[in-house]
Amino acid sequence: MSNKQLLLIDDDTELTELLSQYLAPQGYELDIAHDGEAGIAQATSGKHYDLILLDVMLPKLDGFEVLKKLRVTHLTPILMLTAKGDDLDKILGLEMGADDYLAKPFNHRELSARIKALVRRMSLLPATSVQQNLKLDDVELSPASQQVFCNGNLLELTGTEYSILHLLMLNHGNLVSKEEISEKVLGRKLAPFDRSIDMHVSNLRKKLAEFNSSEKIKTHRGAGYLYLVEA
Repeated sequence: MSNKQLLLIDDDTELTELLSQYLAPQGYELDIAHDGEAGIAQATSGKHYDLILLDVMLPKLDGFEVLKKLRVTHLTPILMLTAKGDDLDKILGLEMGADDYLAKPFNHRELSARIKALVRRMSLLPATSVQQNLKLDDVELSPASQQVFCNGNLLELTGTEYSILHLLMLNHGNLVSKEEISEKVLGRKLAPFDRSIDMHVSNLRKKLAEFNSSEKIKTHRGAGYLYLVEA
């Protein structure tokens, strides 16, 4: 099995060297860029990356600018590295299309677990190609192409948004807890005060609402989410 390809965009040279040494024995090949412009150039060079690790504080272009530019053309999973306790950075990153976030300073084992979960989720997606399209009212999801259409219009979803919607549609009419979504989509247990699932669902609602005004995803406060189908 070939090594997984990662791109780390971070200007902390000591940290990038440590992560290179730590991740290599785990089967990851790590390319490094030390500023936002170099990160975009590397990410769009034509090389396939299984995951991008993106720091918020970068020279030339900050992490949010890099994320915004990459999301125009790339659906590669992006794990944002944010300042510890800076909830605004976390929320903004998720709103702009990041798949997950991790606050600095972080435990290397926690980083490894996050990387493994996101990479594993993406590696399993081709296996869904044998599944039939899932159509509920005016929303149609294609596991083969990993695309979603609403009223015939293609939705520009991130990998995480697609996976959440797929899970909710498969369980339509039944409540799906945030804990289940976190474990099945992000590959980790839901931490206290973690708003990542809420932000991803909020993004989904906005994108669905562009082409249909009816409520598709209902929130049960403190419990989870319910995908609604017309009677």
